[in-house]
This record gives sequence, C-alpha cells and structure tokens, in this order.
Amino acid sequence: MKLLNKIIGISAVLALGGCLETAGTLPNQNSFSMASNQNYLVQTGQGGSAAYLLGLSQQFRDEVATMINFDFNSTVLDGEARRILDQQAAWIIAHPTVKFRVYGHTDKVGSNGFNQRLGLRRARAAVNYLVSKGAPRNRLEAYSSLGETQPIVNTDDRERLNRRTVTDVFGFAPNVIPSDFDGKRAVVIYGNYVAGRGGVAGGSPL
Repeated sequence: MKLLNKIIGISAVLALGGCLETAGTLPNQNSFSMASNQNYLVQTGQGGSAAYLLGLSQQFRDEVATMINFDFNSTVLDGEARRILDQQAAWIIAHPTVKFRVYGHTDKVGSNGFNQRLGLRRARAAVNYLVSKGAPRNRLEAYSSLGETQPIVNTDDRERLNRRTVTDVFGFAPNVIPSDFDGKRAVVIYGNYVAGRGGVAGGSPL
C-alpha cells in the first residue's frame, strides 16, 4: 500500500507538472489544462484508479489539442474549432472507460455574471458538437464556474486566447468500476510514465 500511494503521488506530480505554466508565458494549446482538474482526479480516485485517470488525462493532452477559441461575445464554432473537436470526439469514442469535462472560459470584458453564463454556453456548444460526432453524451459534462477567472493572458482587454473551452478527462464512465484499475495496473501505468509512453494505449484495461 505504501508503494502504491507513492506511485500515485509521483504520477500526480508528473501530471501536474505538465499543466502548470511559468508566469508570463503562454501555455501550449495541446498541454493546457487546469490543475484543479488534476487535483480532483487524485482526490476522487480509489487507489491505483487515480493513476489510471491521470495517465489517460496526460495521454489525451499529449495526443489531441484540448483547447478551442471563440470570437468576442460568441459561442460559434469556427472551422478550426470544429477540426479540433473532431479529433477530440474520435479520441473520446476510442477511450470508453472514462468521462470528460469541458471547461468554459471568457476574457475579462463584461460582468462576472455575464461571463459565467457565456463560459457555460461555450462549453455546451462544444459538448453538443462532440455529441453530434458520436461521442456519448453520458460521458461528457459542460462545466463553467470559471468564466473570466483563469485567463491565459492577464489583460482586461479583449483577448482571443482567453475566450476558450478546454476538454479533459474527468472521471470514470458510467458502469465502469474504479477498483478494476487498481493495484498492479497502477504500477504498469507509472512504468509507462517513466518510459515516456503516456499512460495506457487505447484506454483499455491492462
């Protein structure tokens, strides 16, 4: 159990290290994600299942662009956003053991209440598009209590990079038993991290 807890802790640090950014720099769109989501995965995982979730979260961010951007005061998905969401939908369909959360963000123009609602509308637009491409709705959650609170570029002016949604692994899919991904599986997942293989190929149980 001590070894398992150590593995989980190291896995969490590795995953968190991939999403924390140096002040004053712009994050890579492929790797940008919220530390709060990673903390959630660690706190809610049961034993080695947390390492499994963290492994797939890292793999998703390594293999797919996780962020799309919007025009000012808009929820319209442009061609680039749809291209990225097409990739996300394919990845989500191919990894049936986990569910995903879409986080909505805005820039700082407008009231906090308005931006909270706009961020949620953007998240819902992304989720609806993913579902239209075959991603199961019961494995997707549109989420926004973030609004203007987590800017990429710290400015009060209009900023496209801040007007975004970010998709990430959030937990286990319905009817998946977390304990199925405990114990020895966590050791293998950690070994994949060390070897640079990014978690579990195909999202399948080991």
